[in-house]
Amino acid sequence: MLAKSPARRMPMTGRFAAASRREFLLLSTASLALTACSEQPPSPAPIRKYTIESLLGTTPFYIAHRGSGDNWPEHTALAYSSAIAFGVKAIEISVCATADGVLVCHHDTNTLELTGHDLEISKQTYATLSGLRNDARQWLGPASQPQPIPRLKDVLDAHAATHVIFIEDKQATNTKALLDLMDSYPDSKNHFVWKQPASSKTRVEAAARGYKTWGYFMDGSSATYDKYAPNLDFLGVYQAATDAEVTALMVYGKPVIAWEVHTRWMRDRLQALGVRGLMCSNVPYVTNDVALLTSDTFASGNRSAGDLPWTIGWDLQPKLLAGAGSIELDDGSDFSYSMGSLCPVPSDNYSITFDVRWPGRVPPGEAQAGIAFGLHDDRPYRPNVPGTSGGYHLLINDAGKLELYRRSANGATSEVVAALNTAAPQGGQWLKFSVTVTPEEIRCSRLDSGGQSLSAADNTYRGGYLMLCKAYDGEDAVEFRSVSVTA
Repeated sequence: MLAKSPARRMPMTGRFAAASRREFLLLSTASLALTACSEQPPSPAPIRKYTIESLLGTTPFYIAHRGSGDNWPEHTALAYSSAIAFGVKAIEISVCATADGVLVCHHDTNTLELTGHDLEISKQTYATLSGLRNDARQWLGPASQPQPIPRLKDVLDAHAATHVIFIEDKQATNTKALLDLMDSYPDSKNHFVWKQPASSKTRVEAAARGYKTWGYFMDGSSATYDKYAPNLDFLGVYQAATDAEVTALMVYGKPVIAWEVHTRWMRDRLQALGVRGLMCSNVPYVTNDVALLTSDTFASGNRSAGDLPWTIGWDLQPKLLAGAGSIELDDGSDFSYSMGSLCPVPSDNYSITFDVRWPGRVPPGEAQAGIAFGLHDDRPYRPNVPGTSGGYHLLINDAGKLELYRRSANGATSEVVAALNTAAPQGGQWLKFSVTVTPEEIRCSRLDSGGQSLSAADNTYRGGYLMLCKAYDGEDAVEFRSVSVTA
């Protein structure tokens, strides 16, 4: 599956059956606020026993990818238990073996990415690994606490009797040891799914022991479907695969599971194409269609569920400055940051307030910063980059010119629908704004400069999603705070 790497950037690319959505809401509504701003596990869900059969009984069905790595440090006991407490029926685990034969939960066969120590797991004893910690602060925020690498047996002891677990041998050398451990649990065939690339021959041994098998295809591998799909129980497809690649898997009549699902837009697209299972990295957010919060939680030092950079990559997560209660967009490219935790806004009558500043110099020329709003969904939206959806963006430049843009429905062009000259911003100065949306009008005000306002009688877009925008290339960072939505 996708490993984190500074060079790997994934563009963020559904709908609940009524029973499935009700189930998640009943299990998790009380814990939404806690989950959104804390690494403490949500309150435990009612004790239930889920099997492969009951997992398949809902569409979509959810599997916590790496324990829902957008919310908790991936492949840790905290992640698995938190996702389960939230209400998922299934989790996904990657496994490696140490030099002394201990099976541990870890995606990469080397510990460098998550621990900072360049160690091959197969060459280290468990005693050595037990002293390391998985550190996800770069992705989740500075308040995220590093977590130990768990033993697989400890995780299975905790969850095998009550939940479904997709298990993959990442080293591809531990088939017998892993199957023997799986066999040691009661009713294991109803709770464990053998997970490997579709081309892996280990499915034969797993199937011979009575386990269901899930084989996943990378995007661009549709030419191999006929060779491998008939031999598998469940089929896997990468979320960025083309529509044609996804729908081509449907002809085999087997449940298709897509990974890794980070956003509601990904969910909706995949469901519309016939995907039944979603291996999800962002469980608290994707399994709901309601706003989890009304104000940002930057001061907590933990990223809220639903807040994500426009493309997935640990190196792209903006800095959460807990002491200042702000977030700093400092990537050198035209950049946007989804405030999914506040979305969708609850009605056609609402206000957004936010502060923005350039902490260093104010970049000259064409550089602008502000927000995008009225968006239909949470797909990527960058003001200066053609996309696939329409909406509005409110931007201010170095001269203090405030402009409200409307972007075409196909995302190709933008036009100014209202503009206002205000005082030029200074480096380090917080600018305060409000945006009021009614069914007929949009009014935007700069509150730190005498309350000057612009308005537009425009109702082209009334979608419920918003994003923070650094609408320029260059290293000059822009900072946001006090982002809130009031209905």
